Amino acid sequence: MLVAAVQFLSSDIKRIPTLDKEIPVYLFPQDQFDNLEKHTQWGIDVLEKYIKFVKERTEIELSYAKQLRNLSKKYQPKKNSKEEEEYRYTSTRAFLATLNEMNDYAGQHEVISENMTSLITGELTRYVQELKQERKSHFHDGRKAQQHIETCWKQLEASKRRFERDCKEADRAQQYFEKMDADINVTKADVEKARQQAQLRHQMAEDSKAEYSSTLQKFNSEQHDHYYTHIPNIFQKIQEMEERRIVRIGESMKTFAEVDRQVIPIIGKCLDEITKAAESIDHKNDSQLVIEAFKSGFEPPGDIDFEDFTQPMKRTVSESSLSNSRGDGKSEPKFGGKSKGKLWPFIKKNKGAGPEDFSNLPPEQRRKKLQQKVDELNKDIQKEMDQRDALTKMKDVYIKNPQMGDAASVDHRLAELGQNIEKLRLEVQKFEGWLAEVEGRLPMRTEQARRQSGLYEAQNTSAVNSCAQDRESSPDGSYTEEQSQETEMKVPATDFDDEFDDEEPLPTIGTCKALYTFEGQNEGTISVAEGEMLYVIEEDKGDGWTRIRRNEDEEGYVPTSYVEVYLDKNAKDVYKSLQKISE
Repeated sequence: MLVAAVQFLSSDIKRIPTLDKEIPVYLFPQDQFDNLEKHTQWGIDVLEKYIKFVKERTEIELSYAKQLRNLSKKYQPKKNSKEEEEYRYTSTRAFLATLNEMNDYAGQHEVISENMTSLITGELTRYVQELKQERKSHFHDGRKAQQHIETCWKQLEASKRRFERDCKEADRAQQYFEKMDADINVTKADVEKARQQAQLRHQMAEDSKAEYSSTLQKFNSEQHDHYYTHIPNIFQKIQEMEERRIVRIGESMKTFAEVDRQVIPIIGKCLDEITKAAESIDHKNDSQLVIEAFKSGFEPPGDIDFEDFTQPMKRTVSESSLSNSRGDGKSEPKFGGKSKGKLWPFIKKNKGAGPEDFSNLPPEQRRKKLQQKVDELNKDIQKEMDQRDALTKMKDVYIKNPQMGDAASVDHRLAELGQNIEKLRLEVQKFEGWLAEVEGRLPMRTEQARRQSGLYEAQNTSAVNSCAQDRESSPDGSYTEEQSQETEMKVPATDFDDEFDDEEPLPTIGTCKALYTFEGQNEGTISVAEGEMLYVIEEDKGDGWTRIRRNEDEEGYVPTSYVEVYLDKNAKDVYKSLQKISE
């Protein structure tokens, strides 16, 4: 009976399937995890590369916007400068509008940079950090699942080896028992001991079998879950993560285009405004502004009469001639002092201050200056009156509420304002009188105005002056309608004249050719003959007069229309530099 039992156990052990035949060798997907890890890291690198690309684009947009703003600022007119006056022309106003629109144009590029930074760079940077954490978590779960199945595999291998060992031990114990039982020389006690040992080994083999079977079932279950549940779930999560990354970078590229597209209408509007400004340029209006700004009010000279040299008589010049007769016993007007012409009205102008009544300017220019001065004085009067009204109200408040202040404390200031207003009103009356005189509202200049111009005029019955010089306006402001009936008195030299004699002569900036004969009859002018070549020492500054020099002792002003000027560019630049230094 015992022998049959041992034989059954032995045969049963032999029928137990081995791992090499029944249990498939598990190939862990470690290589697949490595490939997926490399691929997902490459995806993150692509995302970071795109972030860097967008960031550099935003920097370019900011730099471009900054350069546009600096360019617009560079060409903006400076306050309180001559450039501001130039912007009354439609062409320069259009240019100013272009500068302003370019400033707005630069602002749109700043908007592009800001939107790309907030909507793309900032969002993707945060998403990359989240993506790295999620990727790390998924691969951690994958490694954990691999480690778990490897542990189960090791347990199964240990259980299999133990079961195999116990089976071999039971087989050897069974053979030893059979040998002892067949030997007649062995005692019964030794046989019994061998039988018990065989039974013990058989029981150990049974226990190992049960343990191996249980471990095998557990491993197959874990392996199934690993293959069909854990790993697929992890791979699915990695796939979803990667697909979200791809979708996100696609959305970012779409946003990249939309950010640009959003500002296109505004940029188009800026360009439309530039076009509109260009179309608003009115060449006729600009030309009229130039005419109004520089017209002198002079009438052109009349025709020159024919001079008959066949008659043995003194040459005469018709009333319309540009030249004055120096015969008929009329002495040429001279001024006391040195032979050098006194240019004191113009020297004052060069130093930045001209006559108070602007008598050194042609009639039209003088009228504009006087009108401008009247407007400025009226503004000053209004400002003083506003201050006086405010102080008066404050005084009333102090009177009603003494605790708020002393009403007498503002009396002194009110008195000062009253005096200032009275002075300004007198100034306005004075300039309005000069303005009325220029506009022809007064019949003739008063003796006081004649004295202010620096000349005493006397009536003379001779009529030998030409029509052109009847309407001539001298640089010092003496605008004589009937110069043919006037002559100039000699004026003794004064210390005032001498104070300018020691001044260094102005440098030559070019040459000029006299187109017509001009007889300088007034202070500061110089006579020239037609075709005469002279030196230019000061350009026309908009008043219709050019300052010239014949030699070291003879210089003065002539009408710009009477000469043809040839300026030396280098000398002109030096002259302008010296003029700026003197200012």
